[in-house]
Amino acid sequence: MGKILIDDIVPIIVIMALGYVCGKFSYFDDDQRQGLNKLVLNIALPAALFISIVKATREMLAQDVVLTVLGFVGIIVMFMLSYYLCRLMFHRSIQEAAVCALIAGSPTIGFLGFAVLDPIYGDTVSTNLVIAIISIVVNAVTIPIGMYLINVGQAKDRARLSAATVANSKGDVKVASASAKTPAIVATKDDEAVDPKKDATKDRNAEVMVSKSSNKGKKKNQNLEALINALKQPVCWAPLLAIVIVLVGIRIPDAAAPTFDLIAKANSGVAVLAAGLALSTVKFSLGWETIWNTFYRLILTPAAFLGVGLLCGMGSNVNKLSMLVLAVALPPAFSGIIISSRYNIYVKEGASTTAVSTVVFAVTCLLWIWLVPLCCH
Repeated sequence: MGKILIDDIVPIIVIMALGYVCGKFSYFDDDQRQGLNKLVLNIALPAALFISIVKATREMLAQDVVLTVLGFVGIIVMFMLSYYLCRLMFHRSIQEAAVCALIAGSPTIGFLGFAVLDPIYGDTVSTNLVIAIISIVVNAVTIPIGMYLINVGQAKDRARLSAATVANSKGDVKVASASAKTPAIVATKDDEAVDPKKDATKDRNAEVMVSKSSNKGKKKNQNLEALINALKQPVCWAPLLAIVIVLVGIRIPDAAAPTFDLIAKANSGVAVLAAGLALSTVKFSLGWETIWNTFYRLILTPAAFLGVGLLCGMGSNVNKLSMLVLAVALPPAFSGIIISSRYNIYVKEGASTTAVSTVVFAVTCLLWIWLVPLCCH
């Protein structure tokens, strides 16, 4: 365990602290910081996701049906539960809750999976299988879902920012403002918005919107547009392409791996540095939301997998169940904080959650290594 802390956890903390210091001393300006985020999100991360997924095979996925189904269903359920709880408990917007789910609901399996599991359980077929399954669902399923929800939320926010009620007896004529200084919009249960402080009729950027009934007819088109926009992002289509290649049975030649690995190696280091830079731009928060996200990521999620795994009869194979629990008990996926920083969404809570969870993982890791065998006997 000491080797894991020294070789894996400490470097993350040090590099994140380096990014924080660089941000505080303005070593990188905003354009350079966004450039780093873009490098990771559009190039390095897609390459890392692609090459990590195509190493799996159909035979690996079919080797243990219970493990595969539990991995796929469990990660997606916990991801969506994180999203809905964030909306319910902290009243976050759609895109904020989506980024929260990408962070609190997704483990950093690609970065720490092999580094943590191999020293403890050995470089075995079972270890590779667990990492491959969790990696596929985190990278090829939850990231596209998160990006889709972000696009949906942004589309709705644009509609709200462009909508204000013109004094009219029927109340179905909308006027929108595109001003960057528009005061906070108050959303209603019907997804309408009213800006009580601004007279939209005097706004030079105001546009007359269609009626309420017409807006309803366009919601499906907006969702489709959000899905298309999400799928255009390399961080979405690269892992999806990889999973298609795996399911079809196409094998990428081993000679091609170094080509992807060279740029993929930049992903982890730059992503952690960028997380520190993001943290430097906001006031560090150790509020209830950060504490809840950390608890959800490191305690609640692995506890749920442990309980369901025992119910599904995985208790007879302690090592495999322990590997699964520890794989989903890893700190937040760094892709989440990169997406957060890139789109300037949920940055304060996301960066704080990532920092706190990474430090606390040193304790919870030992907890799950000790607790899983105890529950199986």
